[in-house]
Amino acid sequence: MPEDFDKDVKTEVELEEDDFSPELLTLVDEDGEEHQFQMVDSAEFEGGEYMALIPVFEDPQELLDDSGELVILKLGEDNDEQFLEAIEDEDEFKRVGDFFVKRLEDVYDFED
Repeated sequence: MPEDFDKDVKTEVELEEDDFSPELLTLVDEDGEEHQFQMVDSAEFEGGEYMALIPVFEDPQELLDDSGELVILKLGEDNDEQFLEAIEDEDEFKRVGDFFVKRLEDVYDFED
């Protein structure tokens, strides 16, 4: 998970929809900075809803410098408002991460 996202911070979601482009989300970190991600998968798992994201970079060098890790966030709801939040429980994060790796292994090359 990118270091800019604190595990205790709920992130705001702004979904950009277009029939011909990937689903992009703009997440706001605890410093108020916006970061853009592409949603590569979303699923219900063990009673929760989760999204697997990859960062989107405008500068090609940033793409080369990135670790290439999936960002996995949990969908939460508060007063009928949805938000994405970091998964704080390490065991839950491992189970959900393994679930997405298995779902996406035909599309992406994952390293252990």
